[in-house]
Amino acid sequence: MARRGKLTKIEHVAAKANVSIMSVSRAIRGVEGVSEKKRAEILKIARELKYVPNSNARSLAVANSNLIGISLPTFAGEVFADILNGMRKTFESAGYASVIDTTEYSPDAELNWVRRLLSWQPAGIILTGTDHRPETVELLRAAPIPVLEIWDEAENPIDICVGIDHFKAGQMIGEHAVALGYERPAFVSTARGHDTRADARLDGVREVFGRLKSVAVASSRPEAGNTFATGFEGTAALLSDDPPDIICYLNDHMAFGGMMCCQSRGLSVPGDIGIVGFNELDLASVLPMQLTTVRTLRKLMGIVGARNLLARINGARTDVKTVLPIEFVAGQTTRQQGGK
Repeated sequence: MARRGKLTKIEHVAAKANVSIMSVSRAIRGVEGVSEKKRAEILKIARELKYVPNSNARSLAVANSNLIGISLPTFAGEVFADILNGMRKTFESAGYASVIDTTEYSPDAELNWVRRLLSWQPAGIILTGTDHRPETVELLRAAPIPVLEIWDEAENPIDICVGIDHFKAGQMIGEHAVALGYERPAFVSTARGHDTRADARLDGVREVFGRLKSVAVASSRPEAGNTFATGFEGTAALLSDDPPDIICYLNDHMAFGGMMCCQSRGLSVPGDIGIVGFNELDLASVLPMQLTTVRTLRKLMGIVGARNLLARINGARTDVKTVLPIEFVAGQTTRQQGGK
């Protein structure tokens, strides 16, 4: 990229923005130390001067675009809304607009959306998860556009990813359940393949119970629909024969539906059966008893993902994979430690 016949350097950006070279570096890499207002100003100047610190940056062909494409499975619920909230505020403060589409968990819909979006030459693309059609991966790896995969992690992402390890999350749930003395576990989710992250969590629970207790984990997979109703229906199916002593759910909303089913059957929670949700959604804070669940840092995930993508757009190096921590929240819907 030429500037008056010479390669634009970081010093030129710093001089025009009237900041230090370190501030320019921090702004481009999306790290702390620069206010969001100043970060947006620096990034705008860097684009005007066509400054690219990494000559191998995938964003060379779209250096002047300010559009970010974001693909989400659904707008329903809080999970993706929280992630989106963190991402959009970060992009807006840096002067980028976003266009959003939902796939309803369809890999084919995601592929079609990627094809349309690439014709617009966006500055960056965000996909949910790391499981895509092979053609989607091929298209994006061939395109000169940074790609962020959010909410999941992989050793070999398309470009970069920021998320959590869902298999380890399932193992965490299984280990706590075993420690609390549970021996007949079950899991309520949607059809296998509908949500691969939920499938990974179920696999994690199964690995722990198989390894530590040599028992299988029953599963109930009602047709996807209203999450409260899905939790209720899935629980009813599990209670019809040899009932489990603990049920883990795809999320807190399903767990609430399961609690209502148990209540309608005259079962005590946690006396007769333990209930474990996932994500620590807002619902968990208003239930009559504290829900046992797993806390995920969804808004932070959106912020970190957006900052890493901005760094890639501006040619800076960033971590290929960022895995955020999760935390098991021991509530009142499972036994107390050492209890039966």
